[in-house]
Amino acid sequence: MVSGGTGSMRVPVSVFNNGDGVTRLVAALSLRLWRLFYRMPSGAARRLVPRASGVSQAGLIPDAGIIEPVVKRLKPVDVVIVGGGWSGLVMAKELVTRTALSVAVLERGPARKLAEYAAGMDEVDYNIRLRMMQDISEETVTHRHSTAAAAVPVRQYGSFNPGTGVGGAGEHWGGVSYRFDEHQFTMASHLRERYPAKALPENLAVQDWGVTYHDLEPFYWKAEQMMGVGGKAGNLNGKIVEGGNIFEAPRSHEYPNPPHKTNYLMAEFTRGASELGYHPYPVPAATLTENYTNPDGVSRPACAYCGFCSRYGCMIGAKAQPSNTLMPILAPKKNFQLRPLCWVRRIVHRNGRAEGVVYSGPNGEEILQPARIVVLASWTLNNTRLLMLSGIGERYDPATGKGTLGKNLTHQVCVGLQVFFDKPLNSFMGAGGLGMAIGDFEGEEKLEGGVLRGGGIRSQSSGDGPISAFGRIPPGEVQSGWGSEWKKAALRWYDRMGSMMFEGDHFAYRQNYMDLDPVYKDKFGDPLVRMTLDWTDHERSQEQFFVKMPPQQNLWVAGGSGRQPRL
Repeated sequence: MVSGGTGSMRVPVSVFNNGDGVTRLVAALSLRLWRLFYRMPSGAARRLVPRASGVSQAGLIPDAGIIEPVVKRLKPVDVVIVGGGWSGLVMAKELVTRTALSVAVLERGPARKLAEYAAGMDEVDYNIRLRMMQDISEETVTHRHSTAAAAVPVRQYGSFNPGTGVGGAGEHWGGVSYRFDEHQFTMASHLRERYPAKALPENLAVQDWGVTYHDLEPFYWKAEQMMGVGGKAGNLNGKIVEGGNIFEAPRSHEYPNPPHKTNYLMAEFTRGASELGYHPYPVPAATLTENYTNPDGVSRPACAYCGFCSRYGCMIGAKAQPSNTLMPILAPKKNFQLRPLCWVRRIVHRNGRAEGVVYSGPNGEEILQPARIVVLASWTLNNTRLLMLSGIGERYDPATGKGTLGKNLTHQVCVGLQVFFDKPLNSFMGAGGLGMAIGDFEGEEKLEGGVLRGGGIRSQSSGDGPISAFGRIPPGEVQSGWGSEWKKAALRWYDRMGSMMFEGDHFAYRQNYMDLDPVYKDKFGDPLVRMTLDWTDHERSQEQFFVKMPPQQNLWVAGGSGRQPRL
């Protein structure tokens, strides 16, 4: 647990959440496809020599303490992609369907198939023991609050669950498919224009992206079509549409599919929000609301609301996953290779150009894969670590502000509240993206207490298993968290708790960054990535504003049909 004054958060093992940013990610990849590549001149693969930059005579970086020689050198390919999740497989699809380039995707986890999901929906295995997540006994991250503190390894999962295996976190995500707010692409300029310098937080390091929402909008639409996202537009070509998110940036098309059905919890959220003058809308989700065939010709069935969604692979394929949207296109292609259980450890480079990668194969052998183009497509912390281990890029120095690699580490400000009702919610049914939300606090309006940016508020019915959902009791109901009275209360309140969440912007600050840990290493002996990250007064103000909203604004107290839920 990372704590800072009154604020607290779980340390992320990945900055890619369980899917909220997938639509955004796919859109960005499509627009800037070639910018992500390390190129070398066309004209064939040059012979790799031991003295190439970043590679010792043993084949790997000297300062990493690796002495194993590269035992196998493969035939060159045109493109090697590190990571077989949404990023890597979208990139592979764009390449193999538009060019004759040979593409190899290296994924450190196992292959994923629909049949194994259908046969293995076990709550203990998937939801509690996190079968689909990265094994943090083999590789984790370390964390410290400041440069004056000692970092320690993260040994349990928190708010982020990095996936492993083909599809990555895109296999176990919930399918929530938002777009970024228009101002998030130009946040530095926007804040400077809106606020005087003295009102901005100390050491603020926010930067403009270099691309705008309007640059990406066509690619958002392309990604939403591929995944079959269902929802309701609130701003269609500048025209405000009631029932959708009227605070969103303009979109060129209505969603490919209609929104999910409304259950009791969603109806109560909508009632309470509307009574307070807010603007509820259905959460956009890539869990299909009806049978759908995307522009690539891939067909998937509608969601069955089984409740086995977040932290699970979809047993019928209703949830958009790389394995059921991208692999059907890629698998038949002769210029495509997918290699699971291949752990990339270094990028081989010389004179500023990448020439391939070195990876540990399924049997533990060290393998050199030459390539003209190298694409890094794993999660952000792992991409950063691999660049650092390979001696590529200028590492960020918080003391001087120089360098870019590891700079501007951010998290997410989350506040969750439990609301208890006097009737069952049938919460065993649901889908990862099934819910209602309001966008009234996403920008700067209606904020108090020095809060510069707000966030979205939503209530979801993602499906609660009997084990993980048991024991949710209102505060003060019993004296202790065990014993006969606790059991009676747990049974009495079972299936009567709904949750609501605020997710706010977390600014980039000069003191929050990533580097390599000098002490802790992974199973190969390579240094772990070290996160230096803590809350500031602004994040604490965000948290307190949404916990202590005035009664006339407080959605939690309004609570729907005239009752005051127990918080």
